[in-house]
Amino acid sequence: MEGSFWKDKWQKHELGFHLPFVHPILKRSLPLFDLPDRARVFLPLCGKTLDMGYLLEQGYGVVGVELSELAVRELFQERNLVPEISDWAGGQCWRHADLTVFQGDFFALTAQSLGPVDLIYDRAALVALPPPMRERYAEALPGLTATAPQLLISFEYDQARMDGPPFSVPPAWIERAYGRAYHRQELSRKDVIAHQPRFQQAGLGRFEEVAWRLVRSDRVTVDASSRYGA
Repeated sequence: MEGSFWKDKWQKHELGFHLPFVHPILKRSLPLFDLPDRARVFLPLCGKTLDMGYLLEQGYGVVGVELSELAVRELFQERNLVPEISDWAGGQCWRHADLTVFQGDFFALTAQSLGPVDLIYDRAALVALPPPMRERYAEALPGLTATAPQLLISFEYDQARMDGPPFSVPPAWIERAYGRAYHRQELSRKDVIAHQPRFQQAGLGRFEEVAWRLVRSDRVTVDASSRYGA
């Protein structure tokens, strides 16, 4: 899948992946990570998600990376922000106060340019990538962020019945890709097929949205009561 695929989606305004509300999983899950004041939250493949505004309102610094220049421009315009724009190795860096977005190629991002990360919020990155690119992404992310904890949202469905994106990412794949670096805890699981008309038309029986808490293996403190219902 080439970058032109996603740029074309933005140009045609085919934004079924863009939610018109802050994701409830983000609101429920933030307290589980016990973030420090002024923590920095990293959103890979961020688009113009409203989740970024919510995180800013909680007092966090927000840094994203997004391929589409149109998406980044609309993000700042819709928040009535005038960014400072500078060049970086993968494209352009847009900044305003506590909001930073690297517009360009995720794989050009370095730990030095990204800066410190206290939490990775992956709502739409892992599930957007086909398997070969997904492998590369999952391999790069821990080194890029010093293995920062992750709030990860994945989907599970019968991939043989319908191709992505979003792609199905089963627990076994997450364990294989992240198991050495992270302890994996499932927080919630919910069938959201009612909100996926394209997948309904394909005859899928279930389309499950799964929330994961990934914590660096040498810092595991899991409270069994932190698993919540959908």
